Amino acid sequence: MAYQPPCTLTPEILNRVAAISETIGRLTVLTDQDRALRLRRVNRIRTIQGSLAIEGNTLSEAQITAILEGKRVMAPPREVLEVKNALAAYDRFDAWKPTTERDLLEAHRILMSGLVEEVGRYRHGGVGVMAGDQVIHMAPPADRVPHLMAELFAWLAATEVHPLIASSIFHYEFEFIHPFTDGNGRMGRLWQSLILARWSRLFAEIPVESLIFEHQREYYQAIEESTRQTDSAPFVAFMLRMILDALISFTPQVAPQVAPQVGELLAMIQGEMDRAALQSALGLADRKSFRERYLKPALADGLIEMTIPDKPNSRLQKYRLTDKGRQRLARHADG
Repeated sequence: MAYQPPCTLTPEILNRVAAISETIGRLTVLTDQDRALRLRRVNRIRTIQGSLAIEGNTLSEAQITAILEGKRVMAPPREVLEVKNALAAYDRFDAWKPTTERDLLEAHRILMSGLVEEVGRYRHGGVGVMAGDQVIHMAPPADRVPHLMAELFAWLAATEVHPLIASSIFHYEFEFIHPFTDGNGRMGRLWQSLILARWSRLFAEIPVESLIFEHQREYYQAIEESTRQTDSAPFVAFMLRMILDALISFTPQVAPQVAPQVGELLAMIQGEMDRAALQSALGLADRKSFRERYLKPALADGLIEMTIPDKPNSRLQKYRLTDKGRQRLARHADG
């Protein structure tokens, strides 16, 4: 029987898939080719900086840009090599197929060349995921890795699950298996981006890793919680939130910048929705946080409105986008 990674498709996950798909639909292709190339370069640098920063690399976007331009950078040699390897790996991004195991091994060889001894091949020893001095996850034994990875690739090639969900499940399962001696985090993030880019080319440009770096603690907590539940749903929900926030802030802004939380709320609203439905769609448990960080700023900016404005505390109260809110979403999409 074919392997099926355990993942409960919660309303939170399905609502975020819908919101991301709608946001993707609103993002138009950039017609100015020079501008598109500049934007791609800027976002690729952000992607590399974010992904390596999660692993402890201290180089800034400016230093990575200098390395890309062939300039000398005063920094630890290992960190410079990590950047050069990442730049070389992302240059091959368009050539790799996400369902091909050979391409994954080649990506690891490029990404980790000169950094570890076992490059481009699965580990031969045991590994654990550490949080400080504490082991938070012991990966499966090395002799099981080839079989587990073959199962995972077979599932990815055959699954009919939406790519947004499938890419997040693959990312979690990859981190659980931890197939390499080192570089598992950056490889998992790279491969999720590759899977997504085959669904929509926009994902070759969007620096999701930068947002993951800003929410690094939540990233590891989501992995831990999924492992505890033996269900990747918590990690999938987290990744979809990062993807949605990255999409919302993707294009240069003509209008004043919308806070990511407000942008996420706007993208979630379908017709008229009450507070509970919105809070559930966003996956937020804290009512006060939702009100202060999402609802009140959106109302104050006139981006959403109440359906019963003269009774703000009515139990029948719902919220909908205003013309200004719809225009703001359109501006985000058009750049």
